[in-house]
Amino acid sequence: MNLPALETLLGGLSAREFLAEYWQKKPLLIRQAVPGFAGLLSREELFELACDEDVESRYIRLPAAGLDGEWTLERGPQSRARLRGKKQPWTVLVQGLNLWLPAADRLLHHFDFIPQARLDDLMVSYAIDGGGVGPHFDNYDVFLLQGTGRRRWQIADQADRSLIEDAPLRILKNFQPSADWVLEPGDMLYLPPHWAHKGTAMGECTTYSIGFRSPSAQELGTEFLAWMQERIELEGIYADPDLTLQQNSAEIGTRMVEQIETMLAAIRWGREDVKAFVGAYLSEPKSHIFFDPPQQALSMKAFARAVRSSGFVLDARSLLLFCGEDFYLNGEALALPSTLHTLIASLAHQRGLPATSLSDCPDELLELLHEWYENGFGAPAGR
Repeated sequence: MNLPALETLLGGLSAREFLAEYWQKKPLLIRQAVPGFAGLLSREELFELACDEDVESRYIRLPAAGLDGEWTLERGPQSRARLRGKKQPWTVLVQGLNLWLPAADRLLHHFDFIPQARLDDLMVSYAIDGGGVGPHFDNYDVFLLQGTGRRRWQIADQADRSLIEDAPLRILKNFQPSADWVLEPGDMLYLPPHWAHKGTAMGECTTYSIGFRSPSAQELGTEFLAWMQERIELEGIYADPDLTLQQNSAEIGTRMVEQIETMLAAIRWGREDVKAFVGAYLSEPKSHIFFDPPQQALSMKAFARAVRSSGFVLDARSLLLFCGEDFYLNGEALALPSTLHTLIASLAHQRGLPATSLSDCPDELLELLHEWYENGFGAPAGR
């Protein structure tokens, strides 16, 4: 698959213009964002992934009539019989396609004009005629790229976000569309957070969704406190040598509360703590992701020959980020000499290093990359 120039992808806009005028502000419909695009995999290949127990998937069947009937949601692995039904409209969603298909990973990272720390995954949805997931809104930005077939999109910037009760999905009860488009293969629709939208398959079709991470304040707070819990060391123990007899033994006295308040006041954090947390948290793989070391790992000498000949690429599951002088790989802080910062920053941005960058690189970089290779975090290009 040949990916288009960024200005084609964004409908003639530069990345700067798109960020200034549209990002998190208003929708954008782009005709032929990816000219000639007809999807990344066949229906049978998509179904095979949906039936794989290691792949995250969802099957959604619409009510027989309107929105008032019973919605069906089945989490994977799916069954082949379920994917042959024709009586009611249905769709199957496969998450994290970028983890299983190199072309999907390349497509996802074509959106690197948004920081990688915000990129989430590439999802593909297949639907039979009339299929979809109903009118809903997301808390994150999304690009909806049409693959095979056609899909009708209705959108609205509505304040009413009341949901159908007891539905297994967050289905809007009172959807009032203000715009209506049919997307053909290669067309793309960008939607900011909280824009209501409904996609309906017009015949058999696939749509590729590029989604972005938008953690809530509650999620960040919970994760930060868990991160801090492993790093704080408070001194002292509770003591009350001046304890006096109280009238009711069940009462928690004011002096006890005050002393504990003083002890907890020793929990402090600053900008450096937050930076370290953000680096670890945003580069942490999802809980269902595991890395596979090579079955027969190359020796250090053979590895050096391979990367100097073909270059080195990060595994699709790896996320390498940095903040200032601090680098993070898959949730762990890296201790790197300053002499490697420029090359590792380039690796993080490009997701790989060409052979020309490694032809006369220092041994410490080769040793580091070999360690990552042995852990399944990356490999010589082409392997």
